[in-house]
Amino acid sequence: MSQNDLAAPLDPNKGTVTIALAGALGRMGQALAKTLDGRTDATVVGRFDRPGAEGEGLSDRFTALAHADVVIDFTIPEASAALAEVCADLAGETRTGPAMVIGSTGFTPEQTARIARAAQKIAIVKSGNYSLGVNMLMGLVKQAAAALPAADWDVEVHEAHHKRKIDAPSGTALMLGQAAADGRGVGLGQVADRARDGVTGPRKEGAIGFSVVRGGGIIGEHSVIFAGEEEVLTLSHSATDRGLFARGAVAAALWVKDKPPGLYDMQDVLGFER
Repeated sequence: MSQNDLAAPLDPNKGTVTIALAGALGRMGQALAKTLDGRTDATVVGRFDRPGAEGEGLSDRFTALAHADVVIDFTIPEASAALAEVCADLAGETRTGPAMVIGSTGFTPEQTARIARAAQKIAIVKSGNYSLGVNMLMGLVKQAAAALPAADWDVEVHEAHHKRKIDAPSGTALMLGQAAADGRGVGLGQVADRARDGVTGPRKEGAIGFSVVRGGGIIGEHSVIFAGEEEVLTLSHSATDRGLFARGAVAAALWVKDKPPGLYDMQDVLGFER
């Protein structure tokens, strides 16, 4: 399949879910196109990028959205929030606005609220990570945090990514920190320690610490350390191929196509119990 084919009208016999790709020129946009190439259960009907972007096979954003059941967006927070509003507006006018799968990270509270409002009109899956392994890790972290007393076990979330990643800690690291906080029945905002520099004093009991590495082409590494006085438990996950995130996002797109308006995450897609 050529890039021009990706923007061609849908062959009704080729797929069951029509997908538009936002941020088509980015690394994840290209990984998604590769993952979707040749599938029989989904077809790409439009690829678009930022206004003014040029590239073979790109289509107009509104044309792509008009033909799509689902739009997959791995761009930047502001672009994702704005696109969610556009899709919600289309739903308001036609009652057929596309559902969304959002993989951007680093949202401000205001951007998160805008996406939540859009989810009142369309179905949105929003996750900081679309890996099955990471979502399994979240469950293990929550269980461990619930079982290991905060007075005896310190929690540290460590993550490493490539030098082009613009937000820190990563969305996945924050998800893991949230899982630990949920396990202990506390709010992450109350216990998160996201920066240490200089004379910081002794560690606060119950704090959940974060540390960050940015360098080279690291795709994604995450670990959660439970440190006791006499032993250390480490739960970790390493990504070796960006395609695993693309495959998870496609699975989310297939799942969300017929869902009612609402804000979902990968735990919902995988059917994990809350």
